[in-house]
Amino acid sequence: MINQNLHLQPAGLDSAQHRKLKLRVPITDWTVASKLNAMFVAAAEFGDACREYPIVFVKAGKEADGTDAIAPIAVFGLAQTENLYLDGERWRAQYMPAVLRAYPFCIARMDDTRYAICVDMAFKGANEDDGEPVFTADGQPAELLKNMTAHLETLETEIQRTRLVGKRLLELGVLREMRFDAQLPDGRQHTVDGFLTVDDKKMTELPPEVVVELHRNGMLGLVHLHWVSLGNMRRLVEWHVQRDATAPAPAA
Repeated sequence: MINQNLHLQPAGLDSAQHRKLKLRVPITDWTVASKLNAMFVAAAEFGDACREYPIVFVKAGKEADGTDAIAPIAVFGLAQTENLYLDGERWRAQYMPAVLRAYPFCIARMDDTRYAICVDMAFKGANEDDGEPVFTADGQPAELLKNMTAHLETLETEIQRTRLVGKRLLELGVLREMRFDAQLPDGRQHTVDGFLTVDDKKMTELPPEVVVELHRNGMLGLVHLHWVSLGNMRRLVEWHVQRDATAPAPAA
């Protein structure tokens, strides 16, 4: 999964072209994600992510049948290109979404069966002098690439599973537009919208057999974790206010 606000120069790895490529990892400077205000999270991540981030849903293009594709995202900021989970170079949450943990690697799907492992060549730790090699001297995947390929393949499987979750929620008609209003200390009103949430009233009106279905396939648990996560919006408001207070005043 390539994110244009993170992967600025993704390139498919080629053992000949990138034979000498090295990466300075693990990453300790996360300012590369400074303009990232949200990130996809897979259904399998909800248990960890809900403790740290608000998890909401967004429309993410179209499915093959023409219906809206629905994807869950972890929200990092209250404004476009604002990432409140950065404290200098440090990521201030204990859990980091799997797509971000894979950086500077990412996966590009070419069709239903083929994909390419890519590296963001804009990553400042990409070089030919020092770091972890991506390929061995004879052009075979080095340990770093082997491990990351396994991580990305698992993630890609989870992405496809998560698509089905979004599709089912859409079919059931339980999603609604979300609006979050916060009163800032100076009296200003801050509104966050453009997201989707699962409507609790619509969920309670579902037929019993559908509720049983959702319980058995794990979706009911995911919905509850989504609801729990929304409490983290207040944390984002507090961090937004703190950052606003320390931001330099605009030039006269």
